Amino acid sequence: MTITLQPVKGTRDFYPAEMRLRNWLFDIWRETSRQFGFEEYDACVLESEDLYIRKAGDEITEQLYAFDDKGGRRLALRPEMTPSLARLVLQRKNALSFPLKWFAIPQCFRYERMTRGRKREHYQWNADVVGQAGQTAEVEVLSVLLMSLEKMGLSPEQIRVHLNDRRILNAILEHIGVPEALHLPVMVVMDKRDKISGEALDTQLSELGLEAEQVSRLNDFLRMETLQQIGEALGHAGHAGDAGFSGALGEMRRLMETLEAVGFGGYCQFDITVVRGLSYYTGTVFEIRDAGGKLRAICGGGRYDSLLSAFGGDPVPAIGFGFGDVVILELLAEVGLLPELTPEIDYVVIPFSKDQVPAALTVGQALRRAGFRADADFGFRKLKRALQRAGEIGARKAVLLMPEELERGELVVRDMAAREEKRVAVEAFLASPE
Repeated sequence: MTITLQPVKGTRDFYPAEMRLRNWLFDIWRETSRQFGFEEYDACVLESEDLYIRKAGDEITEQLYAFDDKGGRRLALRPEMTPSLARLVLQRKNALSFPLKWFAIPQCFRYERMTRGRKREHYQWNADVVGQAGQTAEVEVLSVLLMSLEKMGLSPEQIRVHLNDRRILNAILEHIGVPEALHLPVMVVMDKRDKISGEALDTQLSELGLEAEQVSRLNDFLRMETLQQIGEALGHAGHAGDAGFSGALGEMRRLMETLEAVGFGGYCQFDITVVRGLSYYTGTVFEIRDAGGKLRAICGGGRYDSLLSAFGGDPVPAIGFGFGDVVILELLAEVGLLPELTPEIDYVVIPFSKDQVPAALTVGQALRRAGFRADADFGFRKLKRALQRAGEIGARKAVLLMPEELERGELVVRDMAAREEKRVAVEAFLASPE
């Protein structure tokens, strides 16, 4: 039997070069999260299938990697992290101190059609604020997200935050006479706007029960570009103190103003077409997209105040996002911002014969005990090739065990960047490596 050497379709292998890039990205995510006071958590990649089964027909339910285990339990590889977060919070709700500011970098799996930037597994940065009502949580979540993108070198000329509110969408659907029971299924279809043609979208809306006039009026709303247009069409002024959906218009204005005040206004725009396909969103929703619109959404999230109650708990205000690794690396490559990363080695110790191995091991261990990252090259290459190899692995310095110098009790330490060498007594070097 021939065993395939390729990874499972839609998954990836990470050789050291790819791992350096992945770690670089994860380091930015972790560092930025901690700057904002978020704490890291994790959960098992296996969950009960019913954690992801929802009545609104979310695509995610159809994309599960689900199976029966040997005990007959229905399990699934997690497709997203938010339900696991809700489960963790509900388990210890009475012992936790709210608000929670938690982040994770889970691996997620979805059996979906693969296109550019879309695979069947990906790593995803999740950051959530649980137990804090009001727009401060929105501002914090969007700020940590945008600061991470700035650390990658991205600017408003390259990325945009598209903001909307589910309550505004509900108001539109109510305004055109769509029954409340159809609101969530209609939004799941609306979220496919970037994936299928307009004709196919209209057909799916009609199949849900919308009349042709309702579909036409909905499309008219989706072509509106400003909050003012939406407010006038709904017959609401949209002040932040107003009740209901009119208040949502005012809150969106205030959110945009606050993001401007904290220095991120240049990234943000209102976009009535942003829906987010997951049924548990209740208020603010957002997506980050490349300015050229060539890629799928880089990141998305929103407020999900009713998710915990859907799992049997009391309602708890919550907001967060999921930021996948695949699309952002595509974008950074396209705009020339991917870093050139090499192994980070302080020293490589180079012996030139087998009888120098004990000395090489002693020097290497002294360097490590002194806090340096030290490798040893036991290939016994000629000097030129040994130095070439030291450069290839990114060594900052090379310790050469030259036969004559070593016999005199000296080491040759070479600065790889400056191409300068100096001789150092073995005992002095071991006592205090530079």
